[in-house]
Amino acid sequence: MKELLDRFIELERSISEEKGDFALFALFLREDAGDKWDLILAAPWIEEDRKSALSEITKRIQATFETEELTQLSRVVLVDLANPAVEAVNRAVRIQHGQAEVKDSNFFGLQIKHAYIISSERVDQQVPA
Repeated sequence: MKELLDRFIELERSISEEKGDFALFALFLREDAGDKWDLILAAPWIEEDRKSALSEITKRIQATFETEELTQLSRVVLVDLANPAVEAVNRAVRIQHGQAEVKDSNFFGLQIKHAYIISSERVDQQVPA
């Protein structure tokens, strides 16, 4: 998982340099998801056009990871910046372009067995021009 995590950190850094900071970029392993991780994302630029953002993020993930590695990813979840759970994670963990490991927690009303939070930082909700 270490190598995969390092590549997610680089992916997050690359996208944030191009598009703007993430309020949340995290990998969650749900209690009921076997060994498949959810990629959880929130950012002001995602709010502008969610469909386009999801398409671009998905393409970047596919270009970064091998097919075998992609099987470890269950889904990509775009979360509204206004979701109180985003603010709660931002208060609990403050990190940018790194990794904070969290185990046995509840996020977004889901029991999370394991999480790697790569970026969690309150960001201005204004979308840059």
